[in-house]
Amino acid sequence: MAFRTLLIDDEKLALSRLERLLLRHPDTFEVVGTASNGADGLVQIEKLAPDLIFLDIEMPVLTGFEMLSRLGSVVPLVVFATAYDAYAIRAFEENSIDYLLKPIEEERLQKTIQKLQEAQKNVGNGFSQNLVRLLEQMQPKAPELTSISVKSGHKILLLPLDEVSHFEADDKYVFLMTTEGQKYLTNYTLATLEARLPARFLRVSRSVIVNKTGIKELEKHFSGRYVLTLRDKLQTRVQSGQSFSENILALFEI
Repeated sequence: MAFRTLLIDDEKLALSRLERLLLRHPDTFEVVGTASNGADGLVQIEKLAPDLIFLDIEMPVLTGFEMLSRLGSVVPLVVFATAYDAYAIRAFEENSIDYLLKPIEEERLQKTIQKLQEAQKNVGNGFSQNLVRLLEQMQPKAPELTSISVKSGHKILLLPLDEVSHFEADDKYVFLMTTEGQKYLTNYTLATLEARLPARFLRVSRSVIVNKTGIKELEKHFSGRYVLTLRDKLQTRVQSGQSFSENILALFEI
């Protein structure tokens, strides 16, 4: 089965060239999208859930390293593709699938394909998790959030987390829902929120993070999913994702 692949690079020509190169190998790569910087990369990873990303390092807004450090618990396999060889190549070769220098040639890509095939045989090899741990060692950890700033007309409000019922992603935007039923646009991705929110917040699907203290009841749904009813003013009902069922089961000890 081909890897669902996302390409992240701020150079349009490099993106086009890499995409053409990967399209020669449909059995290995299914290119599902592209992103032009690290911030856009976070959004596309949330939206597309790729198995694999080809990632540039030096990019505007967020570098490749900064982007990886903001991912949540679900981390795709990573192949670095960069014009710079001044980084700790050996360390990243050990903790990512591969580290390619531009321009990438067909012969070199064949070696990457071999490494991917080996990784596919050994699911759970820890490449991506080890890479995230390496980045955490290199960069200071962002402080845990204690409140969320949101826009309301011409004002900026600072909302305590106790007033937050849940966060919900809709396309490229993430909204905060309060216990009183109000809805605000945030500047965060769900991956960033998952990494920085305190433990009382739980990711229950690809698009929703809930405040565990605001869960009222739980119902079983189809295919290992659950429906959560929240204690907010609107009595919001949220459906969990199948891959997040373990989080739900652990929370309710069932």
